[in-house]
Amino acid sequence: MTIEDILSLVALIIGLFFSLVGIIGLIRFPDVYCRIHASGKVATLGLVGLLATSALLMPETALKAVALALFVIITSPVASHVIAAAAYRQGVPVDPSHDDLAQPTAAGQTSSPHGSSA
Repeated sequence: MTIEDILSLVALIIGLFFSLVGIIGLIRFPDVYCRIHASGKVATLGLVGLLATSALLMPETALKAVALALFVIITSPVASHVIAAAAYRQGVPVDPSHDDLAQPTAAGQTSSPHGSSA
């Protein structure tokens, strides 16, 4: 095995690990917002690991893999944030134990924009 093969194997294992953890998170997390967080990690870290593997094993695709990895690193967190913000504005319920966007009221309780109180 060459050093390139070892590095590509490590990148493959890292990419698969993050993808597996993200899939488990999609299944196990309690609400939409936690699931969006998990899927964002799959898209970013898992795909970057798999693209690094592709770049190391097939050097002729390295430039395309690097460009795609940069695009995913820049756009995936923004897309996850926009989807979560839109879900919150539409009134998708938040896990009642934690709502950072809720507004404090005069009585000391918090009130979220979609009417439920945490």
